[in-house]
Amino acid sequence: MDKDWLERTELLIKEDGLEKLNKANVLIVGLGGVGSFAAEFLARTGIGNMTIVDGDTVDITNINRQLPALHSTVGKHKVDVVSERLLDINPKLNLNKINEFLNPERMDEVLDAETFDYILDCIDSVTPKLSLMKAAKKRKIKIVSSMGAGGKIDPSKVVVRDISKTRNCYLAKILRKRLKKENINKGIRCVFSNELQNEDSLKMTDGSNYKRSFYGTISYIPAIFGLYAASEVITHLIKN
Repeated sequence: MDKDWLERTELLIKEDGLEKLNKANVLIVGLGGVGSFAAEFLARTGIGNMTIVDGDTVDITNINRQLPALHSTVGKHKVDVVSERLLDINPKLNLNKINEFLNPERMDEVLDAETFDYILDCIDSVTPKLSLMKAAKKRKIKIVSSMGAGGKIDPSKVVVRDISKTRNCYLAKILRKRLKKENINKGIRCVFSNELQNEDSLKMTDGSNYKRSFYGTISYIPAIFGLYAASEVITHLIKN
């Protein structure tokens, strides 16, 4: 592997660390504000194998917070825009792209198709998020899950904890309740903000793609969620 572009990384994590990242295989589900940044940070660290999943196209309303969203990319598939960017960062990246919203049945299929070292759950709706968590737990695959980044503005309040330790996040609260019914009370790492949501920023939707509502979002908070998720994965892979 031509490692000139990873020279600064190698100084920090040594050749052994680079090798571990190059051999690693990660799955990122959801390429919105959180997932797109997480994918970029992973690619820039030298992760060797990656599968990215999203069935969405870039919308004009994504421009305020999502990496693939530009006026020139509106209407294009997010997996195509992100994959082009990732391969421009690392042309040797073994990249698999899945252009679809994973329904619960497909989760099993995707997770059984290859061996993943880590899963990044960057889905923003409850039902598919729950399915991915359950599928990962069932297979004992490490997973880090992004909770709600909307309605938040203070970057210092973003932390990574076990799902049992999440607070001040409606998405996490719903998921804890639903997971409890499946006898899952802990064991899922979550990126969340313990800042109270700004209730004035809530908007209801038509309910398409499992999404009934969303909060207003500032540019940098989803990116910080993606940063924390990527950091969780990278530090785990280097240690192991």
